[in-house]
Amino acid sequence: MEERLKKLKKATKKLQILNQNQRADLILNIASAIEQNMAKIIKANLIDLQNAKDLSPALQDRLKLDEARIKSLADGIRDIAMLKDPIGKIHDGWSAKSGLKIEKISVPLGVIAMIYESRPNVTAEVAALAIKSANGCALKGGKEAINSNLALANIIKDSLGEYGGCIEYFDISRDEVKNLIKMDRYLDLVVPRGGEGLVKFVSSNASVPVLKHDKGVCHIYVHQDANIQKALNICINAKCSRPGVCNAAESILVDEMIADEFLPLLKSELDKFNVIIHGCDKSKQIIKCQSADELSYYNEYLDFELNLKIVSGFDEALSHIDEYSSGHSEAIISDNYSVCEMFLSLVDSACVYANASTRFSDGGEFGFGAEVGISTCKMHARGPVGVDELTTYKYIIRGDGQTR
Repeated sequence: MEERLKKLKKATKKLQILNQNQRADLILNIASAIEQNMAKIIKANLIDLQNAKDLSPALQDRLKLDEARIKSLADGIRDIAMLKDPIGKIHDGWSAKSGLKIEKISVPLGVIAMIYESRPNVTAEVAALAIKSANGCALKGGKEAINSNLALANIIKDSLGEYGGCIEYFDISRDEVKNLIKMDRYLDLVVPRGGEGLVKFVSSNASVPVLKHDKGVCHIYVHQDANIQKALNICINAKCSRPGVCNAAESILVDEMIADEFLPLLKSELDKFNVIIHGCDKSKQIIKCQSADELSYYNEYLDFELNLKIVSGFDEALSHIDEYSSGHSEAIISDNYSVCEMFLSLVDSACVYANASTRFSDGGEFGFGAEVGISTCKMHARGPVGVDELTTYKYIIRGDGQTR
């Protein structure tokens, strides 16, 4: 492992001397190679799907790569190639009292380790983001997607030619992962993207700095001044369009002033998707649902399950979100502009919405092409982590013989 990481770090230096057009060409090569090898990728993915037949439909959906998704993946990678170059940006510049000319410029982080579960598209997206930002990357996907991941990794490396060494896929055990995330001599950042257990494991054992893609316990607060139809559309989209992803809503808070009207309509729509509803005592008096306890509101179901809670108003909604949110994405539905602005200001999550679905918390939807993950940290990067967040900075100082 150490020898592979040493070679990876060395290959990354080679990548960093390329200009933005050369790096863009490498990314376009990846997109073309993925399309050209579509049949090979689908064949590998079908093996993973067969092995995952006992998983929930939502988790199987996360694994699936069909022709449409592979085409979308290739298009997203082309979008990454066309982004502005994040390297060499001058953030600031000034003359010091000594006469030194100082510039603060963006530079790559170095080598990023990505440890992720389920979604094989991450293999290609992270490779493209890393190359765009002139970083090397060490990839470790979950066993449930091993065939898909290896197929994609080999296609990507072949498409990069002499620069293939800047991407390494590690098919290693959990104990070996524990060693990998301590390799701070070769790695500059580790990003865990998956379930709560994975994130805790990496955070507890890494000596490399960690950028957490934590669980997505996302909330929607339906305020008393909400447009009912708009609220229904947003809630159903946020929960049911893809329940197995981290930006899906897990809890809906409903203002008691509209609960009698709204909840039966919401249940009718949720029943179309066979959503299991866990409701508070007040909710159970209005609609038929299972009981929610205090622990229910911490759950990231990643499935057709949902928490419901009737709140007395804005303050109780905020208190609930403060207590149970994972800091990922929250939304308010209201036609009251002042209340929306207060919600946007006071809710302390990475992405906060007024009158829109939490499902937009995504690098592609934000215009980043893709993302390494959705950071729920507050340091360095927050929200969708795109190419700009895969850089740091250094100071360039030019003098004319000055001494101190």
